[in-house]
Amino acid sequence: MYSWSILLGFSLLLILSLLERIKYFRQTYDAGDVKSSPLSLAIQELVAIAGGIYLSLVMLISFLKLDIPHKILFFQMWIDPVACIAILLSIIQPFFIRLFCKNNKG
Repeated sequence: MYSWSILLGFSLLLILSLLERIKYFRQTYDAGDVKSSPLSLAIQELVAIAGGIYLSLVMLISFLKLDIPHKILFFQMWIDPVACIAILLSIIQPFFIRLFCKNNKG
């Protein structure tokens, strides 16, 4: 039961993150200029940011010579902890941007 609630929470956070990115793309681009849908742009940006964070974390871990496990068992699945952290950080990134922009406006 506990694993389902974490999986549901993660899915909800992912959907909210994509919706926040879609709202951003709808506000910044005119409808005539964009050929891609806001959802495809949001997913593309999510994956690109996660990839950048992943590469930065791998370089940092390598530079600091940290010893972390290559795979961990998470809900009967083996996952890369660095990739998981990168995806989680890219999911919460638009919420920090929204918070930062609100603080700068007022």
